[in-house]
Amino acid sequence: MTAEQVTSVAAPGGLSRRARRRASLGGQYGLFIVVVVLVASLANWSQLHTNFANWRVAKALFPDIITVGLRNTATYTAVGFGIGLVLGLVIALMRLSPVLPYRWFATAYIEIFRGLPLLLIFIFVGVGVPLAFPGTNIPGGAVGQAGLALGLAAAAYMAETIRAGIEAVPRGQLEAARSLGMSQGRAMRSIILPQAFRIIIPPLTNELVLLCKDSSLVLFLGITLEQRELTKFGRDLAGQQGNTTPIIVAGICYLIITIPLSLLARRLEARQRREQR
Repeated sequence: MTAEQVTSVAAPGGLSRRARRRASLGGQYGLFIVVVVLVASLANWSQLHTNFANWRVAKALFPDIITVGLRNTATYTAVGFGIGLVLGLVIALMRLSPVLPYRWFATAYIEIFRGLPLLLIFIFVGVGVPLAFPGTNIPGGAVGQAGLALGLAAAAYMAETIRAGIEAVPRGQLEAARSLGMSQGRAMRSIILPQAFRIIIPPLTNELVLLCKDSSLVLFLGITLEQRELTKFGRDLAGQQGNTTPIIVAGICYLIITIPLSLLARRLEARQRREQR
């Protein structure tokens, strides 16, 4: 008896496995359709259109939501990612160092900044640093402050990602480079790190997506109108217009950034899996 015949054999007094599976799937699809129809019938489409998809309000947001909100969001994200990547690389190398104080510091940094809410880090950068170091100004104004806060938080996650990438490179390659007369530092720069970064590009891309969304916390730094990112821009305009459409448009702008990055990360992961086969 073939597997096809086995799955179609009916249990005593009941349906076959295949029939039960089809009935279960049919019931789930039917339940989903019922829920969708019920929600659609209960919604007030006129109010939804007026308050969430008002074309007149949405049209008035342009081009400022692009030239101010979207531009600033991209800037804060890029600066934070750059700071986080450089700092994360340093922390990862310290984490792998044979020097115990370096490892202790790297471990403490990772545990602390992964455990703290990002909002507290923004408050620390915006309020704590000026109080701790009177007269000290972080270069770049709001961009520098936002980049530093995002970078400090992202570095803790990137450090662990980079460390995992370095450890994923076969140790024999480092030993072969050393046997050819390369120093530890040169072997790491020329042989290990390039391969490690090829491995960790997909998770780093996902980290970039998270930073883009986390940049919305910049509003807690007390930014000016020209320094507003998408969330602050949408919230201010929603309050002025008495309409939620600006927040919806701001959300769409976030999706314009994050969806292509997410698709890129998936494609990179798929290509990486194919190369490993």
